[in-house]
Amino acid sequence: MKKTEREFYTVRGYALLNQDDNRLTPSMEDYLEMSYRLSKDKGFTRMSDLAGALNVQPPSANKMVNKLAELGYFIYEKYGVIQLTEKGSRIGRYLLKRHEVIENFLKVIGVKDNVLEQTEKIEHNITENTLERIGLFLKFVQEHPHYLEEFKKFETEEK
Repeated sequence: MKKTEREFYTVRGYALLNQDDNRLTPSMEDYLEMSYRLSKDKGFTRMSDLAGALNVQPPSANKMVNKLAELGYFIYEKYGVIQLTEKGSRIGRYLLKRHEVIENFLKVIGVKDNVLEQTEKIEHNITENTLERIGLFLKFVQEHPHYLEEFKKFETEEK
């Protein structure tokens, strides 16, 4: 399936066009991001902490952790601690940064309802270029806050 610039597809159609056998699933990304968050201070996390943070049952977390360990993202032995490999740490750091950029963007433009849910839905479907552009926009409004104030005035006028 070859995509042209002006052809439209369903979300599934775009996914099929861009599929990569080495691509992490959204669930894998969530586990890596959360593992990175939880292990930033101690250098490791525990299965119970990871399962609790993701609101999943420990057997489900165990299955995913083992899969990610097989793929070289974690070092994990049954009943032991979960440690990120260098590769896992690098990806986890990126995923956390991606999450923070999107969450910050939504807050900056005034999204108030379900920010975390919206962030989760967006972060697994955004391209690197789009993320970079959002990051650049955030930096711009941080350095030029008067434009953000103008946006807020405009928003008020539109209501």
